[in-house]
Amino acid sequence: MSDMNVIEAKGLTKKYGELTAVNTIDFQISASECFGFLGPNGAGKTTVMGIIHCFMPPTSGDVSVFGMNVTKQPGEIKHRLGVMPQDNNLDPDLSVYENLIVYARYFDIARKEASRRARRLLDYVELIDKSRVNIKDLSGGMKRRLLLARALMNEPELMILDEPTTGLDPHSRHSVWDQMNDLKSRGITLVLTTHYMEEAERLCDRVAIMDSGRIVAIDSPASLMNKYEGNLEGVYLQLTGRNLNA
Repeated sequence: MSDMNVIEAKGLTKKYGELTAVNTIDFQISASECFGFLGPNGAGKTTVMGIIHCFMPPTSGDVSVFGMNVTKQPGEIKHRLGVMPQDNNLDPDLSVYENLIVYARYFDIARKEASRRARRLLDYVELIDKSRVNIKDLSGGMKRRLLLARALMNEPELMILDEPTTGLDPHSRHSVWDQMNDLKSRGITLVLTTHYMEEAERLCDRVAIMDSGRIVAIDSPASLMNKYEGNLEGVYLQLTGRNLNA
């Protein structure tokens, strides 16, 4: 691994039977960078994220995170990253606070320290007044913010955020964006998937535009828009021949 790269992938391929979800892609992600995978559902974005955070193995190719191979050292890698999944997998039988405390056990965080972190993070995501509320009584935006807080419980160096603001109202979306910008300012590396143009433009230092399991371009949003003389949606249309949000 280069001194500055947190993630490196070479020839990454993932197949499910006859389906090739990710097709021989290469990319590198630098420390403290916000890197986005941009594309519609089915482009392969979520599969790439699952491989990065050791949820599933690649079919072929090499992927390293912090210089460690994702198939050989998954435990060491998981200890240093946080994951905000696309789907809500919070425990519906627990309160907001209890969800964080139970999650902390996976990282052997002592109860007293877990409690301190939970209170601090609930304040950070503006849910401190909902600490004792059951998950079932939270709005969609609150659940997304709680997922972000949970992903930060182990104080990760790398954050994996899969469609972090999908389904949120504009106010909640901007709140999550503010928190992500704050994390980036603290030197945490952010890797996200999105199909929102504004999200990619506001947050990402670079984006990988994906289509049908392949990366068709990697560059900063500004450079891509300048090169193809249009917004990111227009860039996607030019590169792939299809509308991103169709």
